[in-house]
Amino acid sequence: MNVLFIIIALLAAYLIGSFPTAYIVARLRKGVDIREVGSHNLGAMNTFYKIGFAEGMLVLLTDIGKGALGVAVAHWLGTALIVEMIAGVTVVLGHGFPVFLKFYGGRGGASCIGVLLYFMPWGVPIYLGFFGLGLLITRFPTLSYSLAFVCFPFIGWLIYHRWELVVFSACLPIVPLLKYIPRIAEMRRSGGTWKHVVYRKNFKDRL
Repeated sequence: MNVLFIIIALLAAYLIGSFPTAYIVARLRKGVDIREVGSHNLGAMNTFYKIGFAEGMLVLLTDIGKGALGVAVAHWLGTALIVEMIAGVTVVLGHGFPVFLKFYGGRGGASCIGVLLYFMPWGVPIYLGFFGLGLLITRFPTLSYSLAFVCFPFIGWLIYHRWELVVFSACLPIVPLLKYIPRIAEMRRSGGTWKHVVYRKNFKDRL
């Protein structure tokens, strides 16, 4: 295995992940720093709430694309599967700690989706189904897409029959989860009860 190609793949994955989509969109559309409004998160959901629906969709799709592209570059360079998986983790870390914004970034949930869908494209309708069901029940988009990650280990097992994908898809979401813990505590303080944290009055209800 060419060590130079591995280094290039991981460096490219980090730089792709570091591209601050939400920051750029918020600056261009509203002239604001997305890190200083709403939940202060550099991600799609904060963009949806504070900038606009179209802008939020742009950020979401671009961040998902970042995850897929970071792994694709490693694949194009002919690296092994383990390197592609490490590249996937690196993309998410790049989103969370972007070099372009002094290592202050988002949580990386959308980039996680892109990474996992690159490895398991048959998971697209299944993931969307879980997300839609969660959204109908809770009216809480962030919780819904987070819980939908649970389907990926089963997809890796039952559809792709690869234990590597089972383990990888179970571990990768831990990265954004760790960054989300402070926000969970903040919502608990604001909401008063765990019920309000989990179940929202409507899609615009935000703690």
